[in-house]
Amino acid sequence: MQPNLDLLLIALKNPQKMTGKRSALQDVVTREYTIHLHKLVHGRSFKKRAPWAVKSIVAFAQKAMGTQDVRLDPKLNQEVWSRGIKSVPHRMRLKLERKRNDDEGAKEKLYTYASYVPVTTFKGLQTAVVDTE
Repeated sequence: MQPNLDLLLIALKNPQKMTGKRSALQDVVTREYTIHLHKLVHGRSFKKRAPWAVKSIVAFAQKAMGTQDVRLDPKLNQEVWSRGIKSVPHRMRLKLERKRNDDEGAKEKLYTYASYVPVTTFKGLQTAVVDTE
């Protein structure tokens, strides 16, 4: 039988696609996102809006960065709660950092750290990869 030439070419060009493994350096990344909290808390009762917004931010970070361990910056939490429990900001700019977990008994080797990025306007902002300082 003749081997599948397409798979062979893919394996020669990029061996990572065939093995499914990547180095930890490629896994460590920092991105800035704009999250639309208004649509996530729409229809939620007033006394549950800010707690739901925090849970929505965690769920967004898990989905965007692919880690189950998400840690929120205290400043981000303060910004969500800054206008009270029922008046959550409509949009927020987040910086999500996927970092290596150096703890001894860690279940996962990576975690996500979410922090708040103050912006004057959300017009024209897109997801951006940020250089790690």
